[in-house]
Amino acid sequence: MFIEAQGLIRDATAKPDAERIAFFTALCPLASGTILCGVQVGRSKHAPSAAICLCRSRDRGNTWQELPVRFNNVLDGIPGSFAAVELVEAEPGRLLLFTTWFDRSDPARPLFDPVTEGLLRSRQLMTVSADEGDSWAPWTLLNAPGLTGCAMTGPAIRLAGGAIAYAFESFKEYDDPQPSRHGSWLLVSRDGGRSFGSPFLVAQDPQHKVYYWDQRLCPTPLADEFIALFWTHDRELKRDRNVHFLRASLGNTIAQLPQETSIPGQIAAPLLLDDGSLLAFVVDRGRPGTMKLWRSHDGGLTWPEQDCLVVHVHDERAALSQGKENIDYAQLWEDMGKWSFGHPAIRPLGPGRVLLAFYAGTPDRMSIHWARVATKYSVP
Repeated sequence: MFIEAQGLIRDATAKPDAERIAFFTALCPLASGTILCGVQVGRSKHAPSAAICLCRSRDRGNTWQELPVRFNNVLDGIPGSFAAVELVEAEPGRLLLFTTWFDRSDPARPLFDPVTEGLLRSRQLMTVSADEGDSWAPWTLLNAPGLTGCAMTGPAIRLAGGAIAYAFESFKEYDDPQPSRHGSWLLVSRDGGRSFGSPFLVAQDPQHKVYYWDQRLCPTPLADEFIALFWTHDRELKRDRNVHFLRASLGNTIAQLPQETSIPGQIAAPLLLDDGSLLAFVVDRGRPGTMKLWRSHDGGLTWPEQDCLVVHVHDERAALSQGKENIDYAQLWEDMGKWSFGHPAIRPLGPGRVLLAFYAGTPDRMSIHWARVATKYSVP
């Protein structure tokens, strides 16, 4: 594998201070050939006024234009902020956008309470576009009965067979005094996003000692089957573990436990290629920080380091308090707001090529980067 070309989707150095930070990267190629990128923008990460920004490319990702569309952040009279944004083409020409909205009625409250370890009250939202993102319908509220502290975690995907799967995780709300319980879930639609069923449990540690964070999914050729990768954090050992892997189906009645891989790092985005090999675009916040593209030729069982492509090397300038061991959970959340690179996204870009996106910059300016990678040594 090798990098053919790379550049910027959104250059933070050219933006006003109110939009100087962009992260939570998402990519969505459409049947028409258009590619959309969605990000969170604001004065800081998870700012009380954090908004959604969409960019569009009509030349295979070589150049990008920011769309002027803006999204209403007031629900039932309450101001809020948006977290991530993910897009999926449910049917040719019909685009779904998903996001998590957080209650910002008290802008002084941070997203995460270090005392209770809860999150601000949230809502899962969806809207629809029929013109490649130029205009959007009013918000639709997605329900997850019985779950609290919910937030979107990764791409919404269209599975073989047509089902749409929206990935999110549950935790606990801000003022909840009960012990935290983390779970990775899907909301599934079989009618193009017009309705969704009950939450489907993807992964949860029965002992609630290991958290399977930030699930990223990709479809397989089998109907209702998917591959998932997880940033895996061990609360008991106070450290991150290697990336975990799961191959599962919506037909599974009991959630399986993900298996540990040899890949170090945090968030990992998978993509299954036509030749059957599996890619993983991974952020690793070691020293130095890296964005690497890993490849497995046996369905995720092994990930040879010699096949790994370094896409980006990062000099983290934020004043971080947490290392790899003896992680203080509350301070880890504070560090998350300081990290200046990450959130890998990967999508196919025709035979033998993939498109990658991620955010990187300095603590006061974070831009969205792209890279086009050839997955074979000889491509047309």
